[in-house]
Amino acid sequence: MKTEDLTSTEKTEKSIKKVLQKHRLSGNCHMITFQLEFEILEIQNKESLSSVITDLNIIMEPTEYSELSEFVSRAEERRDLLMFFRSLRFFVEWCDYRKHTFQHLKDKYPEIVHLPEGAASSCMGVRSACQPGFELVVVWRMHMEEEGKVFPKLDLLPKVPQQALELDQHHVLETAPLRFRTLLGVLGIEAALESLITSLCPADNQVPANTQVCDFIPRKQLPASREKPRL
Repeated sequence: MKTEDLTSTEKTEKSIKKVLQKHRLSGNCHMITFQLEFEILEIQNKESLSSVITDLNIIMEPTEYSELSEFVSRAEERRDLLMFFRSLRFFVEWCDYRKHTFQHLKDKYPEIVHLPEGAASSCMGVRSACQPGFELVVVWRMHMEEEGKVFPKLDLLPKVPQQALELDQHHVLETAPLRFRTLLGVLGIEAALESLITSLCPADNQVPANTQVCDFIPRKQLPASREKPRL
């Protein structure tokens, strides 16, 4: 930490003292290394002492989580150290949980589940083994509210040939995203994804009817701030 007395360099009232503190610290969270550089301006008069962060710069080593850069940019823009420390842990834990879930489903259904950008990406493709060209894409992003609260947000994007859309008289494909959100609210993330995959599995690859979700999803600890996904 370095300090600089601004009282003598600025035209201020004699009863007001200004001190600029320059801090630099480093740390890590779940194997993600970061370095913070920030400035705090302290203003003291006869009655009170106040402080405000005037500059914040966050330096992070490259990671496999692309959304992390958005999270860092928001913290820098708001100059909010508390939000950064409070949210980083939950953000990374949710990303680890998503990666673990995607990789498990890929290992269990290698012919149906596709991860074009790897397990750490936000997208998982589910392709029909019986209908070439038919694919459902799950987009699983991490959303952060203004106060720094982190929660998962999942959407379903059908990718089908134009001919299939023309034959879909009951608008099943059109309503698929909404039905998927309803399924998420009822079953939760793991069971909803499993249900989606098995609906496109050939009969000989189906999971036995009496199999429970807890039988095939390894019990990796969920983030402490786990909530139902926002719809």
